[in-house]
Amino acid sequence: MEPVLRTVNTPDWITFLIFSSLILIVVAKGLFFGRYMNFMILPFNNKYIFLYNKKDKLMNWFQVFLTFFQLINFSLFLYLIGKLFFGVPEKDDPLVYLTILGVLVAFLSLKISLQLGNAIIFGSEKTIMEIIFKKLSYINYSAYIMFLANVVLSFILVDSEIVVYVAILLILLINVIGWATLLKNHQNFIAGNFFYFILYLCALEIAPLVLIVSYLNR
Repeated sequence: MEPVLRTVNTPDWITFLIFSSLILIVVAKGLFFGRYMNFMILPFNNKYIFLYNKKDKLMNWFQVFLTFFQLINFSLFLYLIGKLFFGVPEKDDPLVYLTILGVLVAFLSLKISLQLGNAIIFGSEKTIMEIIFKKLSYINYSAYIMFLANVVLSFILVDSEIVVYVAILLILLINVIGWATLLKNHQNFIAGNFFYFILYLCALEIAPLVLIVSYLNR
């Protein structure tokens, strides 16, 4: 039995995205080594949140690098899922990816703006900034899973449903840990604003997931 060479044709633009996102991580690690090492143990140790929650918060270059990393890989992960399960697009199309990326950037910007606007109205800027920081940190951490899944789906196990399912499970697990930590640390604040918290969950957490699934099912 002779070995068969399998050629995987990956579009250049996907290779460029993966390489670019890797550069972001290398730069972030090089410029903020101590912070990066604390960030890497985030789901297992709350040290990163404890050290950096009170200073810099959202407006710092480390967070910017990781957020760009997350947006690039989240968009590519959704693109590959759409292509694998729903045939959208039928052929590799960077314009579809750019559309997904644009929607994610617009959604994240709008979501943070609405949260900060509500914080100003209700005089809870400090607490809301802490909550946004914690949530964004866990989402950015889960982007590592997206990155690995994108690499495997693009170069190793192309169109593997198992890779997608495992990646989604790990992403959900990381963010559940984040939500559990958030609810535990801010239970008094949430209890005092329970009605608004439920509205927030429905409007900015659950509704977008429903819209994404509905769009992919077209």
